[in-house]
Amino acid sequence: MSDKYIPADLRRVVQARARGLCEYCRSQARFSPQPFSVEHIVARALGGQTEAANLALSCQGCNGHKYTKWQATDPLTGVTAALFHPRQQRWRDHFAWNEDATLIIGLTPIGRATIDALKLNRAELVNLREVLYAAQKHPPTEGE
Repeated sequence: MSDKYIPADLRRVVQARARGLCEYCRSQARFSPQPFSVEHIVARALGGQTEAANLALSCQGCNGHKYTKWQATDPLTGVTAALFHPRQQRWRDHFAWNEDATLIIGLTPIGRATIDALKLNRAELVNLREVLYAAQKHPPTEGE
């Protein structure tokens, strides 16, 4: 969803809360060639409201893959699971980094379904994580 539907003051709240990170893949906005979006966690098309509790900062890749999805299949169990909700859940409860922090590992059905649906380990991200890890700029510190 385009930022034009979100008032500037609300957009600033979401951006500050996210500390420059995509709330799904944890990419850092400062290393992104494209601006991040403020997106509706529950899409407006599905009844989601334009309020802080339903907004997240998202890189273009995650935003594009998520679109209006709110659930997906856990590839491990085959069960349908809700996607990760950054306002209601903690990232570290559903995800972890592998040893060199290039891959996000799903710890729960929610985590695995989100990784699969949003392509959180897409090649471009893995390559960027590898370079940033070597430069000691990744993974980002978690403030939670």
